[in-house]
Amino acid sequence: MKSRRSSIHLCCFFCAVLSIVLSRGAFLSQASAQESPAKQDSAETSSKAKGRYQTRRIHDPNGTGKFYMGREIAQVMSFHGAPWLERPEREEEERLSELVRQLKLQPGQVVADIGAGSGVITMKMAEEVGPTGKVFAVDIQQEMLDLLGDKLQDRKIENIELVLGTDKSPKLEPNSIDLALMVDVYHELEFPFEMLVELSSSLKPGGRIALVEYRREDPEVPIKLVHKMTEAQVKKEIGQPEFGLKWKETIGTLPRQHLIVFQKPAK
Repeated sequence: MKSRRSSIHLCCFFCAVLSIVLSRGAFLSQASAQESPAKQDSAETSSKAKGRYQTRRIHDPNGTGKFYMGREIAQVMSFHGAPWLERPEREEEERLSELVRQLKLQPGQVVADIGAGSGVITMKMAEEVGPTGKVFAVDIQQEMLDLLGDKLQDRKIENIELVLGTDKSPKLEPNSIDLALMVDVYHELEFPFEMLVELSSSLKPGGRIALVEYRREDPEVPIKLVHKMTEAQVKKEIGQPEFGLKWKETIGTLPRQHLIVFQKPAK
């Protein structure tokens, strides 16, 4: 009799366990069904991000081996190269004064020099926007900002603000600037798509992004190939709908570089 009761109790125990397992299985299936759209969205986003950049083992020795829209991203110039930015012949080779003049900056405007380096162009822009305007000098290397900070202190320049950005963001507030300028910088951005999303957000309605890039179409321009860009490639990359920018003009007055301007539609 005792053996029979034990068998009955054991049978009831297994039935109870089976019931719990089946109930839990049903719950997990329901939860999985509820979460699947979010997981699918996440997987799709991750897939897009993965597909946006490719890495190639065989590449230009001056590049990173990382490719974006068919273009290899160039290596970033270290702060040790700051003297090259300030070489005396740079004005003749690149006509920096002409570059700034073509930007048609106005007193009181708020502008950003993205990849400001040692600040040669930053300070020229600061003169144009005047004491009522402001220039954000953005760089991802603190050493570059330190070099510029020393100059600002020595020359008592007060309308330039130093900003330590990241490889994905300039760390600027949305709708805060009239112009973002990148001089020989865009082709070195490690995450150009993410940076342009952030930059376009930081523009005021009607604001502009200006890119200065050595002309790849011209074999006579004495710059390593991976540090050049064609106008067509620039338009292809910056013209993506996610940025909401429209090509405005290409200015050809610089001796070696394109000056390509895009604009955020005014509301």
